[in-house]
Amino acid sequence: MTDLTAEELSEAHRALLSTLHKCEKINHSKLGKSQQTLLVRRIAALKLALALIEKEQGLIGSEDKIM
Repeated sequence: MTDLTAEELSEAHRALLSTLHKCEKINHSKLGKSQQTLLVRRIAALKLALALIEKEQGLIGSEDKIM
């Protein structure tokens, strides 16, 4: 994976968090079964991506403190 700056990670985190909030606001009962499944999986994937970005941001932050 290419090296990303703290600013790039922060922007990606913000964008994914916004998408997650929008997905969580969707009324599941108005969706068909396959759309409900897709939405649940999409929310899980967004949460995973956010956790990985936060982990990477922690690593970048700790590297900055060491130097």
